[in-house]
Amino acid sequence: MRRFLLVSALAALSACATPLRQPAPATSYSNPVIDSDFPDPAVMRAADGHFYVYATQGGEPMRNIQVARSADLVTWQMLGDALPTKPSWASRTQDFWAPDVHSAGGSYYLYYSAKPDAALSDQSRGLCLAVATSASPVGPFLDSGRPLQCGEGFVNIDPFAYDDPATGRKLLYWGSGFGPIKVQELADDRMSFKRGSKPVDLVPAIKSEDPGEYQRLVEGAWVARRDGYYYLFYSGDNCCGPKAHYAVMVARSRSATGPFELRPRPLYLVVEAGGRWVAPGHNAVVENDRGEHWIVYHGVDRQRPRGKAIDDVNTRRVMLMDRLVWREGWREVAGKQPSSGLQAGPAIRRTGR
Repeated sequence: MRRFLLVSALAALSACATPLRQPAPATSYSNPVIDSDFPDPAVMRAADGHFYVYATQGGEPMRNIQVARSADLVTWQMLGDALPTKPSWASRTQDFWAPDVHSAGGSYYLYYSAKPDAALSDQSRGLCLAVATSASPVGPFLDSGRPLQCGEGFVNIDPFAYDDPATGRKLLYWGSGFGPIKVQELADDRMSFKRGSKPVDLVPAIKSEDPGEYQRLVEGAWVARRDGYYYLFYSGDNCCGPKAHYAVMVARSRSATGPFELRPRPLYLVVEAGGRWVAPGHNAVVENDRGEHWIVYHGVDRQRPRGKAIDDVNTRRVMLMDRLVWREGWREVAGKQPSSGLQAGPAIRRTGR
């Protein structure tokens, strides 16, 4: 959970795409790949060949939606604020969480969570799902003018948009607040839910007294398809703070809307805390030019667990990256722990810039 201009020039740079070169050998890297507070990263590859990653509100100066760009997933350039103007219905708050950007038809759709200024209904005391659009992956994104959906607490957070290649349906996954991860079909304009559609529960939160159980809260959905299976990555149980206890898990299905097969613990784990890293989670999955999948996620560095002396411990969440490996039809990080030290990086066709 998320508790805790350069714009015109950058947009012009984005529009002037450079043709891709021949495949390059893999670079090397070591975690973290972004060594600043950059929670809940969501990665996409834009038409210009570059990768863009978006993160929860933060940075110095404060940005509503953080955005960075890379040619190789290893070296990242911070670009500014993707949502420089707050929506009219959330103009006075400081809760802009867990963005996801989806490219379609030459436009970019930013899905995110925000807290409204005032009650929009009897059930809007918590956060809302929202959508904004831009002609550039850099932004500026402009909000649609109204939230997609509001509700109690932090149920309506962590949106992830996905076009199902098997059915053509436009889907939005979301959820937390000790409820299930859900999915619902979007309308053709991608700015609202399809009329007559209803949310489908996919992965439940598990009531448990076991302090080691990660599924007591589930959130941060991301779907990747491979060999006829839809792999639903998700995170739990407590992202940050003195009691941080967080990890990435995975379920799979033959359908984008489930039912999803859930493995027992510890088999469901993709990556959990280990060595230098605390509370890894809220991931994105991206494919390199050799067809290999990489997981991008945040974690806390034990060597620097806070941004400022006054901050709570385990609140400075840096961006990590690791290759996903196969084990008996499932995907995980080797050793189920974030890597430390020099690693072979993803093979990416270079853009020339």
